Amino acid sequence: MPSNPSAASRAESFHPAFVVAWIFCLIFYFGQYALRSAPGVMVPELTHAFALSALGVSSLVGLYYYTYSLFSLVAGASLDRYGAKYVIPLGVVMLAGGAALFGVGWVASAEFGRLLQGAGGAFAFTGAVYLATHGFPPRYLATAVGFTQCFGMLGGSAGQFVVAPLIHGGIAWQQFWLYAGIVGVIVAALILVLTPADHDVRITEQSSVWSMFTPYKTVLTNPQSYLCGFAAGLLFLPTTIGDMIWGVAFLRQGWHIDYAQAVDRASMVPLGWVIGCPVLGYIADRIGRRKPMLIAGALVMLAAALSILYLPQGTLPPYLAGFVLGFGSGAAMIPYTIIKEVNPDHVKGSATGAINFLVFTFSAVMAPVYGWLLTKISGGAELTLPVFQKAGVVGIASIVLAIILSLFLKETGRAVTAKSGPPHEAAPRAPDPSVIGEH
Repeated sequence: MPSNPSAASRAESFHPAFVVAWIFCLIFYFGQYALRSAPGVMVPELTHAFALSALGVSSLVGLYYYTYSLFSLVAGASLDRYGAKYVIPLGVVMLAGGAALFGVGWVASAEFGRLLQGAGGAFAFTGAVYLATHGFPPRYLATAVGFTQCFGMLGGSAGQFVVAPLIHGGIAWQQFWLYAGIVGVIVAALILVLTPADHDVRITEQSSVWSMFTPYKTVLTNPQSYLCGFAAGLLFLPTTIGDMIWGVAFLRQGWHIDYAQAVDRASMVPLGWVIGCPVLGYIADRIGRRKPMLIAGALVMLAAALSILYLPQGTLPPYLAGFVLGFGSGAAMIPYTIIKEVNPDHVKGSATGAINFLVFTFSAVMAPVYGWLLTKISGGAELTLPVFQKAGVVGIASIVLAIILSLFLKETGRAVTAKSGPPHEAAPRAPDPSVIGEH
């Protein structure tokens, strides 16, 4: 707690400079999500341009998650040590450079570009939350971070329903990536100019660069951290891979839906998540329990995934199942809250980096595995509905396994901790810069 009244007053006040920087960082986060999901609407173009199979396309697009997971660890630690003014613009420049390289048209440049996009994109959410923590008083922080996450998922939806008509209308797919790189450089310059330089001096006085990673030892020696990461990572697979990479291809080649409608339907999944995340989180807070809402959301996901894969086309309203799948997947955010509550206060920022690492490592590993499975089942021929239905068992199994793992998580909601005390009691401290996790 602040040691004097004036410090307390400052803590309860808005800091306009950081709020303005946060707003521009939202643009970074929106763009990061749009570029993450955009390849899903250009699978035929990528297949033709790079002469790739289903496995090749899935592996290429999935490269994003390798560096994203790794740099999730770097992002939080570097922001704590160096502040936002230079770290966040660096992340934007990396994302922009990766976009431009992806649009060059060579396989090697596309691969490196996708890796660079993932590395730069890892700074978007963490950077936005860092700026929100410095710009908003504690009573508005959860709202600011919740809005940040929703804005990112709107970018994921836009990466499908906005990019699709662009690349099939006014510009070629390669031009889209090049223009995205130019816009990214402009955003990086604006963030650099507008972001204040001051940050937590206590962190910058550490003796070595490597010491900023020390908190990860505490987080990664806690078994509950792995349960949180594995449960969330498994619940993310149907959206990060099933929808953002293969959703449009499934609807077009499996259900033979025209391109525009397939894009619109696929974009319902991230749109549903935008609503599902705050609603499920609010209910979890309201009832004071985390696990029931985590499991309930996973069950909703399971029902939606089964209906999409195996019910005859036309059984449900066209856009309902995708929206419900996205809504239920909002429960994947609850483990982000739990991991911070099962670890000490002084490592809560690192806890977010750790769960991001675990979650997106799952996506990095499973993207090529799913592409390989599609290729194996189809025998290298055209992808059909039976092929997607057989491969879809992976997504169904991941949801079921996540539910099983959730049973072994500690309940950290206030309905339980009010009786037994919080899992980790600690002296009061400033608000943690990562109060909510990322999808």
